[in-house]
Amino acid sequence: MTFSARTPRVVAARRLQRRRDRDQTGRFLAEGPQAVRSALAAGVVLELFGTDTALSRHADLAAQAPLVSPVTDDGLEALAETVQPQGLVAVCEQVDVPLTEALSKAPRLVAVAVEIRDPGNAGTVLRTADAAGAGAVIFAGDAVDPYNGKCVRASAGSLFNVDVVQAPLQVVDQLRDFGLQVLATTGKGDAGLDELLDDGALAQPTAWLFGSEAHGLPEHLLKAADKRVRIPIYGGAESLNLAAAAAVCLYASARAQR
Repeated sequence: MTFSARTPRVVAARRLQRRRDRDQTGRFLAEGPQAVRSALAAGVVLELFGTDTALSRHADLAAQAPLVSPVTDDGLEALAETVQPQGLVAVCEQVDVPLTEALSKAPRLVAVAVEIRDPGNAGTVLRTADAAGAGAVIFAGDAVDPYNGKCVRASAGSLFNVDVVQAPLQVVDQLRDFGLQVLATTGKGDAGLDELLDDGALAQPTAWLFGSEAHGLPEHLLKAADKRVRIPIYGGAESLNLAAAAAVCLYASARAQR
């Protein structure tokens, strides 16, 4: 049987495009072969929707799914959020890890996205943190939902590779309690990134705080951090965007720690 956009199962899955329904069910959608492959590897796929063409092309993925539901083209379009969908959408269990559990694993590198609202930026930070070897990414305060479709796609599968934590804004004390130095990024920092690299400070287990591009980090978090760090600008640019700044800082730590 092939399901259409009006089939109750497809209608129910489509509701997961809304945060309210994701929060209520603890489920979300992962779209495209790359995300589906990573979700299957993580063991969180509940159901895989796909067109006949896509299921045939990605038969290896279909074989791993616990439940496969073929859909018509209009059924797939109802589930997908991209302009040119790739034929596969999986219903997945959310992968949240409690803050204490994530920190109990003694990660040496943690990224903290503080009230970041843009899902593309948030997903890119997730992907970058994963690439740099971070053990956890914490979404602190009123941050974007990490299971937002755009965030999931921007993470390029990294959502399933690192511990994803949703936590209150006040996380600095807990980070420090688990042996992490807390570094806050700001254009007006009193410590330069190059200086920290040169004196070996970045070799320590570190949690980086990244604020939104529009507002930066709240003043109380800047004050609570061990150091306020500025990224050197050698050219004429006023600043780096959030994703680029996160990449520079996380990779500086990754290099120092290795």
